[in-house]
Amino acid sequence: MARQELLDQWGRPMKKATLTHDVAGPTLSGVRSPITGSPADGLNPVRLANILREADYGDPLRFLELAEVIEERDPHYQGVLGTRRRSVTQLEISIEPASDRGSDVKIAEELETWLARGELADELFDVLDSIGKGYSFTEIIWDTSMSQYMPARLERRDQRWFRFDQQSLTRPQLIGPDGEDEPLTAFKFIDSRIRAKSGIPTRSGLARVVLWPFLFKKFTERDWSIFCQTFGQPLRLGTFPSGSTEDERNILFRAVSNIAGDCAAIIPQGMEIEFIQAGNVGSSVDLYERRGDWYDKQVSKAVLGQTATTDAETGGFGSGKEHRQVQEDIETADATALAAVLTRDLVMPYVQLNHGPQKAYPRIKIGRPEEEDLKLFSVAIAPMIDRGLPVGIDQVLNKFGLKMPDKEAEILVPAGRKQNPPSETGENGPESEFEYRLNGRKGKSRPVAPERQSEASAALSAASPDPLSQNVDQLTQNAAPGMEDMLSQIEVMLEAAGSLDELKAMLLEAWPKLGNDQLAAAVAQAMTANFLGGMALVEAEGDD
Repeated sequence: MARQELLDQWGRPMKKATLTHDVAGPTLSGVRSPITGSPADGLNPVRLANILREADYGDPLRFLELAEVIEERDPHYQGVLGTRRRSVTQLEISIEPASDRGSDVKIAEELETWLARGELADELFDVLDSIGKGYSFTEIIWDTSMSQYMPARLERRDQRWFRFDQQSLTRPQLIGPDGEDEPLTAFKFIDSRIRAKSGIPTRSGLARVVLWPFLFKKFTERDWSIFCQTFGQPLRLGTFPSGSTEDERNILFRAVSNIAGDCAAIIPQGMEIEFIQAGNVGSSVDLYERRGDWYDKQVSKAVLGQTATTDAETGGFGSGKEHRQVQEDIETADATALAAVLTRDLVMPYVQLNHGPQKAYPRIKIGRPEEEDLKLFSVAIAPMIDRGLPVGIDQVLNKFGLKMPDKEAEILVPAGRKQNPPSETGENGPESEFEYRLNGRKGKSRPVAPERQSEASAALSAASPDPLSQNVDQLTQNAAPGMEDMLSQIEVMLEAAGSLDELKAMLLEAWPKLGNDQLAAAVAQAMTANFLGGMALVEAEGDD
């Protein structure tokens, strides 16, 4: 039977010869150069509009270069965008098997081992470059040294080296060495698209929105710098009398110039220079600072959905945990989108290359573990255990991140209570009270202590005023272990109950299960012996 041909998401057939080496790396000469231009130099509204229009028409080169530049020149944008990308790379990542079958679980375990690589966080950070630019491409370099296909590394590829088809502007193509568009090699690329808005990839990234605030904020910073240079430095003004010689004026100018900076001038006596200040700012820089902060807040809203975690403002809804919830919602959406991309472009190719096409594939899951209120769990589970709910000790310990203590470990006890000394000898030495209770849960019992046996005997003797008292001793001996187990269970309830009403409720709830089979059998045997003994006495009296 012929092996089924493997196709990627675009229907392209897989070619094994190209999987193990680079196909989209940079070149020393040619179109895939790592050296970028700088369209931000001399940027103005007209140039920016033309750059965005070029991207809309399928030539995103200058847009991508500009999107790279603003991350370098705008500290605020770099900070909030880096926060958004890094928050996802630090989340827990796991594999969900396609089913519970052994083969599917084994495949998931193989992928879990690969995901434990230390380099994965940095590689995912590069994949998430699609948040800013709208899309990113990461080349998978496969390794076959272990007789199977395993991703050796994930290499970021510059978006400038790719274009989209002219028909739909959505199907990616690699720019070949000769500048012609080539289809992407199957099973070789992670095509990540995390959209800030719907639309073609070149119009769906955050950079498209942030470019305008960036431009206007740079204008504000330029004006601010001019303002500080004009009004922030003291002016040294020297005056010279009429009739002074040129040498005297030169000496005066050198004197005021050498004091500090360039803000110096000389004028004849009787002349005036007046500096007119903008009345709405009151000779301060508040106008520029407020305008720059306003643009930063708009960028924070675009990237993080809120401003409370980036701007030091307090009071009201603006700084409440509701804004943090908005950021977490965006983080969850990014994680979900990234998990879907990795499942499609990394997990499915891995499974198909190593195990052939499948009806269902394992999925990558990325997210924070759900936080659990352990105090609420403790309050809720304790009464249920007292009422007979079977709960494994290992389950409770795992909830609290604890492990089963060793036999030699000292067991913690409630405050004000002394730790019970070992009460019996087990296979590996003395058995502690903790081990006894654990064994009691497993259906084991310990030998009856002499004092408890006498208590049980007295209780049975008092409850058995039968003339056939010779059977009482035998009944006491047979029923004592069962009585001990019952009393031990009642002792546990006494310790757990907070009041008499709670103890009463526990006893009523546990009563159907509190009776011990060994005790019941002993009582039944004693009653049968007494009945038979009574019959024998009656027959003996009849014979007399």
